[in-house]
Amino acid sequence: MIIEKNALSMAETLKILEKDKEENKELIGFIKRFTKIKNDDVKQLKQELENVGIIKINKEHIAKIIDIIPKDSSDINKIFVNESLDENEINKILEIVKKHI
Repeated sequence: MIIEKNALSMAETLKILEKDKEENKELIGFIKRFTKIKNDDVKQLKQELENVGIIKINKEHIAKIIDIIPKDSSDINKIFVNESLDENEINKILEIVKKHI
């Protein structure tokens, strides 16, 4: 039964799966190959992105930003397919991400 629906980054999913390492061993190995940020930095990055003040950012966008760790505006635009961000908003996001890599 689904109790609650939340967007999680791969790093956050990994933390949950590691509670039962034996059962999730194969999945943990797979996710670790694609996780680009340390678990300690995820909370800070997520909090900063939530508080950046850009109305167009939702929880799903934040999870994708954490997963992809965008390096330039084209990476950001791939995440925000249905929304258009101006140059200032893109630069704010990139600035925050660069602090955590």
